[in-house]
Amino acid sequence: MTEVGLQSNFKDKLRNFLVYGIGEPILRGLETSIGKSSKIGDTAFFDAAKYPENFQWVELLESHWHLIREEVDELLKYRDDLPNFQDISPDQAYNASTDNLWKTYCLYGYGIKSAESCDRCPQTAEIIQKIPGLKTAFFSILLPGKHIPEHRGPYKGVIRCLLGLKVPEPREKCRLRVGDEIRHWEEGKCMLFDDSFPHEVWNETDGIRVVLFLDIVRPLKFPLSAVNQLLIKVIAASPYIQEATANQKKWNDRLDQVWQRDPQNSRQ
Repeated sequence: MTEVGLQSNFKDKLRNFLVYGIGEPILRGLETSIGKSSKIGDTAFFDAAKYPENFQWVELLESHWHLIREEVDELLKYRDDLPNFQDISPDQAYNASTDNLWKTYCLYGYGIKSAESCDRCPQTAEIIQKIPGLKTAFFSILLPGKHIPEHRGPYKGVIRCLLGLKVPEPREKCRLRVGDEIRHWEEGKCMLFDDSFPHEVWNETDGIRVVLFLDIVRPLKFPLSAVNQLLIKVIAASPYIQEATANQKKWNDRLDQVWQRDPQNSRQ
């Protein structure tokens, strides 16, 4: 092996040790404490009506969902040019998606804004920037026949919101299981859950399912709330996120070329 190859091999081993040998065990070890300190309980799904002071932003999303849907409809014209989930975040996709049936369009990744993506979807960007604690936001597009096998999110310190934008019928064939509960999306409605629970997704219909996928800082009691904020900043600076951000930048450059080639695009 060449010297360059040895250096690359060492770098990969060091990266994997930091992410999986140190980082992941620490985050998993905090899950019990986070659950006990949670202001919204420690359940698979969350009821926004039960904790109105923590979920005021749900009404904002649901009352403006049609504006977000308009921008999704435009994006879907370029569906084949959008990245697969594993193209952006191979670490998270290694056991969740390896085909071309899960397309994404990223706006924020762990607090890091994708300015180009937000510029292409200004209405969506304006709405989501009003959500307190927003860390990740992207359009999650499942093509017909897609199944995301059981997996777990990396960190319990955030909660997940999926806003239904395009939900094909029949509903029972387009579903999400979290723990032992199965639920179905509804257009214009938010689904809130804890992605540290084992979960999986199916789109067994002939249509395309699109949701606005959000990760938001979990409301916690002090002092764990301060620890949580610090850990989220550390995660954002980790190779796990920085490499995904670099991948997103490459795809933004590709999408810019696609946009510029389209004679009907208003950016010309």
